[in-house]
Amino acid sequence: MKRATRLLTAMMTAAVMATSATAAMADGAKIFVIGGKADDPFWSKVKKGADDAGKVAELTGGSVTWLGPQNYDNLGPDAAKLIRTALSQKPSAIVGPDWVPEAMDDAFKEVVAAGVPLIIYNSGGMDAAKRLGAMNYVGNEEYAAGLGGGEYFGSHGAKNVLCVNTLPGSTNTEDRCKGIADAIAKSGGKSTQLPLPSSSFGNPTAVAEAIKAAVLKDNTLDGLITISAGDANSAANAISQASVGDKVKLASFDMDETGLQRIKDGTQMFSIDQQPYLQGYLAVSLLNGFVNYGLDLPTKPVLTGPGIVDAANVDATLAGAAAGAR
Repeated sequence: MKRATRLLTAMMTAAVMATSATAAMADGAKIFVIGGKADDPFWSKVKKGADDAGKVAELTGGSVTWLGPQNYDNLGPDAAKLIRTALSQKPSAIVGPDWVPEAMDDAFKEVVAAGVPLIIYNSGGMDAAKRLGAMNYVGNEEYAAGLGGGEYFGSHGAKNVLCVNTLPGSTNTEDRCKGIADAIAKSGGKSTQLPLPSSSFGNPTAVAEAIKAAVLKDNTLDGLITISAGDANSAANAISQASVGDKVKLASFDMDETGLQRIKDGTQMFSIDQQPYLQGYLAVSLLNGFVNYGLDLPTKPVLTGPGIVDAANVDATLAGAAAGAR
């Protein structure tokens, strides 16, 4: 009986979404994308992907609108407001990350209840997509990314790794640090988290000072990983100022050209890549195809990462970064 009920619910949801998609075809797909700040180096790559996919939507009379918070101080509630703002504009489809489920899930459920096709991307994983009734998840599995980073550290001899988290409480960053800790524990090492106030995100001086204090306090640290490329730049400065570069090996989730150059120069061990450009590009492309043509993928989730960038493949990655896509 329960299985039949679930099947009926799924069929009804699909029917509502299909009706919504058919109605939208006349004017093209009106897609709203919830993301980070447009001037955030990571999210600028996601936005570039969404914008590039939006050019195809425009050819069929559609549009792509980006909505992001002004800052990350109140991330979950602010993102929930953006979801509801998008819904109020009578969209054909919505893309959004499930950063803080307890603050955002009700808003996402309102989207699905209104019959608007939804794709979760970047944060939350397929579990969130299933829980919310979304079509799919596009992005990284953050815990798996953390495991990959922890295994890399462990295989290269690290025993005490600090995970610097400037967005504590966010599902994706917490999963990253947890994955690091769980993986390195298997090789006999350990990892602790350094949570910093969200207001420090994007404040390189504050982040560098906090990291410098942490590495000077614990002389057993031999590895350090940050949850963003910008934080890695701050960490590199802190490690240099503390004169521990010969002992504390630096890594980062995500990357920019500065970090990639450090990898090439040998002052950073690796970065964990989730290909943010593809997250924006694929999520928008999938929804545009669904709204206009009823297209859908049987592949769920659609994973864009994780991957490790180190000295072995950094040159090819630098070329993509120069184009604004890596």
